[in-house]
Amino acid sequence: MPTMDLRGLSPAPVTAFTRDGGVDYPANARIAKWLAGMDGVKSLVILGHAGEGTFLTEEERLQLIRTYVEAVDGQVPIIAGITGEGTKVAAEEAKKCKSAGATGALVYPNHGWLRFGFQKGAPQDRYRAIWQESGLQCILFQYPDATKASYDLDTQLAIATQDGVVATKNGVRNMKRWYVEIPELKKANPNLQILSCHDEWLLPTMFDVDGLLVGYGNITPELLIDLIKAGKAQNYPEARRIFERLLPVTRAVYHRGSHMEGTVALKLGLVHRGVLDHATIREPLKNLGETAEAEIFAAFDAAGIGRVEQLLAAE
Repeated sequence: MPTMDLRGLSPAPVTAFTRDGGVDYPANARIAKWLAGMDGVKSLVILGHAGEGTFLTEEERLQLIRTYVEAVDGQVPIIAGITGEGTKVAAEEAKKCKSAGATGALVYPNHGWLRFGFQKGAPQDRYRAIWQESGLQCILFQYPDATKASYDLDTQLAIATQDGVVATKNGVRNMKRWYVEIPELKKANPNLQILSCHDEWLLPTMFDVDGLLVGYGNITPELLIDLIKAGKAQNYPEARRIFERLLPVTRAVYHRGSHMEGTVALKLGLVHRGVLDHATIREPLKNLGETAEAEIFAAFDAAGIGRVEQLLAAE
């Protein structure tokens, strides 16, 4: 199987629910078709934080993969978030995702590592087991420096040079580390695709990456595709212009009290754009309230980002 080409935008879509809380598969198919149909979108990454992946049952997760695979009809690969705690559990999860039609795996760290840290060698074993058991092409997920699940450079280098690892989603949020570690990763594996996930402040990372893997790709994919192009062209004035246009939306969605609130804000953004009819979420997420909803809608208006008319016309 050819290596996934992720040199562009890889949105991490939300999961649409019915008003009574079930997974709304037709609505999710609509999101998939809209995003996959854009020139510059390279993959769709589901079942992660933005997609409330850990809030779904196993059957819901697998059916969502099948829904996405059918909806995109081969236009882009579907990448599944792998979140199982134990190495064996994660490998079995990946195998089922592959059977459902996924091509890639965004490999989350054991969530216990966030609090307690990880033992040397354990992350490498996790990636190796997932690749060997499932054959899913793996993305190294670098968590923020503020967590204990943020891998040191030696661990990243070991993972990045393993069979089956094709990219890194880097969200270290420490530019001192970014400017030192990204060049070392590229030196160790020149084919490794570097993807930023610094949703709340993308501009400083845009000139060093192959693409973006972001929840932000749900709501303003058109502008993020242009931002990637500007970054690859090393056109700082154009990148800055796009960044400034997006800033009201960035602040309304991601400069909130908790990054988890961003998922709720993403759904409200999709409602404002006409992609979703409502912003139903699952516990433990909470609604943001009418004031926040008005702020988010106003931010889209300030940025000149309107409804997706071509999507509505197609239905």
